[in-house]
Amino acid sequence: MILRNCAGGVVFYANQVFLLKNEKNEWVLPKGKIRNEELSSDTALNRTKLECGINAEIISTAGGTCYEFFSLSRRQPVCNSITWYIMKSTSKEFQVNKEMGFKDGGFFSIDDALELITYSQDKSLVKLSYKKYKQYMKEKVAV
Repeated sequence: MILRNCAGGVVFYANQVFLLKNEKNEWVLPKGKIRNEELSSDTALNRTKLECGINAEIISTAGGTCYEFFSLSRRQPVCNSITWYIMKSTSKEFQVNKEMGFKDGGFFSIDDALELITYSQDKSLVKLSYKKYKQYMKEKVAV
């Protein structure tokens, strides 16, 4: 089995979260493989910029998820271990990278996003991250 360390972002703008529709028509969060000596936080920010065209800042860690799949090209199972970060976008502007195979994307209300998101662990991640994000925003306003 191939083990891959990855990182990604749960990106919020106001009360919305960003989702991507991949080549399999799955609604997912931006993420990618950590390469060389890159920090997981840098990978998360870089992939968010590359896949979505979003400039974001990390406000907190969000936790981790793990999933396995069978790679047809590699002819063996792959395990992706993903470190997630809660991010705040500086604007609602985005540009889905269709050259990477993404079909669509956008900022969605939390309720709409939870309906769209394909994988249950991603739904849980968004729910928990949104609670942390709201708390962060409340504390920021109080300062």
